[in-house]
Amino acid sequence: MSETETRAQKAPPIRPARPNELVQAHRWLQEAIETSPYYNDMFKAHEKQQLGLPYLQRLFDVDPAHVMMIVKDDVPKGIMINSPQYGTLWLQWSYMPPENRHAGHALAATRAFSDYWDNGRFHKIATYTKADNATANALLNRFGYVHVATLDKQMFGEDYMLFEHPLTKVTEGYDHGVPSEGRLGRFKRRMKRLLGL
Repeated sequence: MSETETRAQKAPPIRPARPNELVQAHRWLQEAIETSPYYNDMFKAHEKQQLGLPYLQRLFDVDPAHVMMIVKDDVPKGIMINSPQYGTLWLQWSYMPPENRHAGHALAATRAFSDYWDNGRFHKIATYTKADNATANALLNRFGYVHVATLDKQMFGEDYMLFEHPLTKVTEGYDHGVPSEGRLGRFKRRMKRLLGL
């Protein structure tokens, strides 16, 4: 086996997004929301509005790893969008377009995601799924996520299953979530992008 092949095999199946990948990440996020069979139209409209490109840009500014790319040979194949929430890391969406799905890649990405974030910053990873999303529920169970509650009529009249995965927080202090963005925030972000920062 060549050295290049060995490096490619050891390359993690996820990595933080790069600035030029945010538009693609946004497209995939919108596609994930629109095509999911598990959520009602009100939830989808809310998610698409809330999780627009400006939101992804704010997440990226907090830490590029909050817009995580699922990759093969360093080429993006999907996304794992997550946000800091006062000591909890919230896994909002994980998605690979159908043409990019193949056996084992979602498993490897889920494992790598937990490993990446077990870096001392958070107490746990938390996420919602739906009871009829058997694939996601099995994947979460396989990698140590625990179904801690089923929340009746949690959003738009629908029930959600809350899963958590413990991490080990050792750093002092807590994040302050994702900052809201006013006019000044948008101006600063545009200036940073124009200056290549």
